[in-house]
Amino acid sequence: MKTVKVVAAVITKDNKIFATQRGYGDFKDGWEFPGGKVEPGETSQEALVREIKEELDADIIVGDLLTTVEYDYPTFHLSMDCFWAKLAEGTEMKLLEHEAAIWLSLHNFDEVEWLPADVVIVNLLKELN
Repeated sequence: MKTVKVVAAVITKDNKIFATQRGYGDFKDGWEFPGGKVEPGETSQEALVREIKEELDADIIVGDLLTTVEYDYPTFHLSMDCFWAKLAEGTEMKLLEHEAAIWLSLHNFDEVEWLPADVVIVNLLKELN
């Protein structure tokens, strides 16, 4: 099975976490932590900075690795490095590729339909609090 290496940002602000709704592909309309594929020669952190700039026109400060999710979808294996992140000072986000976005607190994480691999992160975040 093909492995796809991706990164995801758990962007925090005022005790809330940013989530985005996919606007394309097989998982269109599913909710996820923003990020994307790691390109050859990139570190996970470099890929995350690039992907957030491409998808949200935003600059982030990448923090510590939260977890690496290994998840088998029907047609590929996903390996996803998930990092804590914050918006750089004065940065505003614009949705360039997503249908919608929302800031969620722990008590309303379940209000959106998370993609299966992202559910692993959601459950970890709930355990940490």
